[in-house]
Amino acid sequence: MTSISDQRLACLRARMSATGTDLVAIGPSSHMAFMAGLDPHGDERPVMLLVSHDHAGFLMPALNVDSSRQKTKLTFYPWRDDDGPDAALAALLQACRLPDKPSVVIDETMRADFCLLLLDALPGASRRFTGDTVGFLRARKDADEYERLKASALLNDKAALAGFDALKPGITELEVAAAIRDVYKAAGAVPVFTSVCFGANGAFPHHHTGETKLAPGDAVLIDTGGRLDSYPSDMTRVGFFGEPTQAFETVHTIVDRAVEAALAAARPGIAAKTVDKAARDVIAQAGYGDFFTHRTGHGLGIDIHEPPYLTATSETVLDEGMVFSIEPGIYLPDRFGLRLEEIVILREDGPEILSGMPRDAQLR
Repeated sequence: MTSISDQRLACLRARMSATGTDLVAIGPSSHMAFMAGLDPHGDERPVMLLVSHDHAGFLMPALNVDSSRQKTKLTFYPWRDDDGPDAALAALLQACRLPDKPSVVIDETMRADFCLLLLDALPGASRRFTGDTVGFLRARKDADEYERLKASALLNDKAALAGFDALKPGITELEVAAAIRDVYKAAGAVPVFTSVCFGANGAFPHHHTGETKLAPGDAVLIDTGGRLDSYPSDMTRVGFFGEPTQAFETVHTIVDRAVEAALAAARPGIAAKTVDKAARDVIAQAGYGDFFTHRTGHGLGIDIHEPPYLTATSETVLDEGMVFSIEPGIYLPDRFGLRLEEIVILREDGPEILSGMPRDAQLR
């Protein structure tokens, strides 16, 4: 039976052929986890996976090889601290059978010294980043990735609901965040981030959860995510502690309409900036354009933030299988902030929302 890593290597080589790529070099990163199921310890010792049309192998410090062998069948080219990596890298490159001036794809997250070590060994090589090779593959989720992302999203619903259920007069943002993290831990997931914002703190899009205490009449924004079975979640919901004010309800309606406009615009073949514009136009036409201060969305996969990015300038063409957030917001200084975030997977007929939690659940 062909492993997922074997399947992904075959797909990568097909992309290499389509893009005229001779070598893909991947550092110890989420790219390596995706391609080889391996997430080795990363420090100053050079580690990289090199993939050519004929060969794939790891440059790896000898002290890490034995544990890494348990997770992959690919060949290792070990090096010891007292020898250095040059000879092992030369042997790996020879096995890759490259042309004199190869076209090389470099992992954009690789340490600069690792990258220069490789490029110094390949004089005359042209190079670019992974967008049309590994990045292309990662952006289009397969069925297994969808199932993991869906399960993670549904657990995130429970975590967010636990946060809203914990609200009571005088509770702190940190105490609510702890109640949310407990849900992830109980399910065997890892909490990744939890932003709890009371009142005016919600006007900071990236507020640091703190000791602010909840009082009647406070808006509440919860943006949280965990990692279940290696795949993350990310969702933002808002509520109001007490009877929502008319201003809060008005802004909630506008942001919800912006989400719906973005969902309607998201289709295969559409540029990512078109989705951003659809959400932004709703907010601008309502008179709040200056208070929507960030992009409409980001991709989500192994990493919580990865391509595609839904910005006003992104020419990325959306495709089936892409997973990304739609999260417009309005931030009113010294009053409140309101963001509604959905994670969707793009299907042939439009986006499927992964969460099952209504966007108005905390206003009822």
